[in-house]
Amino acid sequence: MSEVRGIRVDGGGNGEAEKEAPAPKQGRRRRLRRGLAGLALVVLLPLLTAAVALRLNYAGDPADGTRTRGKDAIWLGHAWVDGRKADADVTALARRLRDTGIRDLYVHAGPLEHDGTLPGSAYPKARWLIDAVHNAAPGIRVQAWLGDQLATESPDGLRLTEKGTRAAVVRSTRQIVDTGFDGAHFDLEPLHSGDEDYLDLLDALRRVTRAHGVPLSVAAHQIDPLPALHSVAGTLTGHPKWWSQAYFGQVARRVDQIAVMSYDTATPLESLYGGYVAQQTSLALEVTPDSTDLLMGLPFYREDNFDHWSFAETVPAAVRGVRLGLSRTDADRANFGVALYVDFAATEADWTAYEKDWAG
Repeated sequence: MSEVRGIRVDGGGNGEAEKEAPAPKQGRRRRLRRGLAGLALVVLLPLLTAAVALRLNYAGDPADGTRTRGKDAIWLGHAWVDGRKADADVTALARRLRDTGIRDLYVHAGPLEHDGTLPGSAYPKARWLIDAVHNAAPGIRVQAWLGDQLATESPDGLRLTEKGTRAAVVRSTRQIVDTGFDGAHFDLEPLHSGDEDYLDLLDALRRVTRAHGVPLSVAAHQIDPLPALHSVAGTLTGHPKWWSQAYFGQVARRVDQIAVMSYDTATPLESLYGGYVAQQTSLALEVTPDSTDLLMGLPFYREDNFDHWSFAETVPAAVRGVRLGLSRTDADRANFGVALYVDFAATEADWTAYEKDWAG
């Protein structure tokens, strides 16, 4: 009798072959390989499916007329209100904004203290900036960009659960509009989907801004690209990242302007990033009232990490994605624009892409 790789061949001429049971170690290895293959399939198949869907979302041509409506915005750094900028800088900024669609400047005037207060020493040159911009670029609104880290994923930060803290944020907003700012723009992160305290704060803030005749604006998290993804991410990582589409709509109905932070997406290719932005644009349009300005963020900065790959998250890809989403969902939406993040990191290439592909 001879043996070949576990097959016993009977030399007696009966023509029958018998399979021997594999050795225990070989069996374990086979089960391990099969298990790993199955796991890889479970992990990779949804990712590949999502990648294909995003790539398809990036295909096609944007509709004619899907360009600026003159309601764009840009986030500006703290240097504009702490004394580092001068008249010549405002003149250069006004020249840069001329013939673009930018109407709003979100000028960093904070951050808020963790108790919701805002010291006047945080923005000593605000009145100078407001007057200088109004003189150099009539029609441009100067909004105060206020924010803070929330104590949602760490023990430190602003606690929206505390009524006294929310009341202090309202007082800080009244303080800002009394200074002369043309609006209040809030960026509170990380803000979890479904946060009722945030909705209560927005209701209180809007009473203040309406009484002063200025807009209430917020920076918004991205919307679940898959149903309930924020819940899954929150369970697995403690960081939900996304908002549900329904919660996004609840926020959008409480403000005059909502700007989606449609960057830091971890997408590794321009086509996937552009497809993702197209999807985010459509999801946001579906639940934002016509009366609320909806702005989609453009990445005017460079970083290379797991959340943001600068070679993928480009301004041209973002603008194309915005135009595709707008084309498919509500091509004639009047109260719509893009928001540029951020002035101090922007390159000439970023400005050229915005001006050529969106503002031109």
